[in-house]
Amino acid sequence: MHDRSGQIHINEVLRMSDVLLTHGYFLFDDEKEMQIMRPYPTLGLLYISAYLRRDGFDVEMFDSTFSPRQELYDRLARSRGVIGIYTNLMTRKPVLDIVAEAKRCGWTTILGGPESANYPEEYLTAGADVIVVGEGESTMAELLPALAARGAHRLHGVAGTVFRDEAGAIVTNPERTKIADLDSIPWPDRGSIDQARYVDVWRERHGMGSVNMITARGCPYKCNWCSHAVFGYTHRRRSYLDSAAELQHIMEAYRPDQVWYADDVFTISHPWLFGYAQELKRRNLRVPFETISRADRMMKEGVLETLAEMGCYRIWIGSESGSQRILDGMERGVKVDQVLWATHAAKRYGIQVGMFLMWGYPGEQIDDIAATVDLVKKCQPDIHLTTVAYPIKNTGFFRKAGGAVVSDKPWADATDRDYRIKGRHSRAYYKQADSWLNNEVEAARIEQQNPAEAALRRAAALSARQSMLAVAAETEA
Repeated sequence: MHDRSGQIHINEVLRMSDVLLTHGYFLFDDEKEMQIMRPYPTLGLLYISAYLRRDGFDVEMFDSTFSPRQELYDRLARSRGVIGIYTNLMTRKPVLDIVAEAKRCGWTTILGGPESANYPEEYLTAGADVIVVGEGESTMAELLPALAARGAHRLHGVAGTVFRDEAGAIVTNPERTKIADLDSIPWPDRGSIDQARYVDVWRERHGMGSVNMITARGCPYKCNWCSHAVFGYTHRRRSYLDSAAELQHIMEAYRPDQVWYADDVFTISHPWLFGYAQELKRRNLRVPFETISRADRMMKEGVLETLAEMGCYRIWIGSESGSQRILDGMERGVKVDQVLWATHAAKRYGIQVGMFLMWGYPGEQIDDIAATVDLVKKCQPDIHLTTVAYPIKNTGFFRKAGGAVVSDKPWADATDRDYRIKGRHSRAYYKQADSWLNNEVEAARIEQQNPAEAALRRAAALSARQSMLAVAAETEA
């Protein structure tokens, strides 16, 4: 095992450092997710798997999406080793359960992803051995041999990790430098999971099989409710040549009917977008897709024209509010007029628009909600989705709310979605906001074709608005 210098041979380290990768999303445990049935594999884990395999590690992937939880537990009982678990905001409870079972079976547990990066102390207290903060590829490649050589309590100097030392004190190592050249990272290890099942499920439920891919990492914008726990405020792009080659591989290997580009802001770089479109055209690839962007990065006819030519059939825009005052409070960096222009422009090119909206941001008043209703009426997006603003740990929103952030559940049983702001209206109040919005927007849509139904919708909207005004008056009193 050791040479004369006392160093561990790398082959022995690799043999000792095999890793099982998994996550906490069990589709069949969630009735709501079963109804939606739009699952995608966790690309972050698949990237790590591909990176580690290239570097000579033996990697086992347990994709929990379509698996019963007991199947994972049975796997943990069959042997022991190192397990890496991806964490996100919605999987806290199942991840904690997996950690407990893994520790019972004698596994060393590594957690990564935005959720554990925001709560390293809590997850270490719950039994995790190491928290990976930031990008996982190069950190895991250094961490696995370090674990084999030094154990879980002597990981000093392994950048991008948090652990407990032998005295039980929490040690936060320096941040790891982000990978500058994303083309140097192998494509996601889709061969380690049943990717075809994801495509089939989408096709059976929605008529179009779908595969997810990503062409960039990170978002440089400073919206203060958004978590940047993994990529920080960096924005790094793969070359359009590498991205196009991956898309061609996806189409040849899995034959999906569409692609979901999971970029934070797909149209952020117009030169890249135009280059990518040209490369896809050269390869004779025109694949229907949907993605997310910002209105201010769609303010050119050429961008919309290019998206349509590439096959974009739906683009999601984070409108969040129709009140410029609220948008400015969010540090959104977008103007209401830009949302209106981008929505109408996309529709001119035959692209459906999905709109994300947020109620209850600090300082929001009835007039701000009215401005949001008015904007959505004017935009008439094909889909609009609302959420009540919740403060994610370590965001500007969370820090700004300070002591007003409370939860009625113990940390282990909650998620950041369960945080509420003291003094803010109840969820029932925001359900009335949904009623006001949905009825008003629908009334405007059907006014010409069905004026009688439109009148009924307007009456329902007015009733919801009056209920909200009454609640607001009581609160002020």
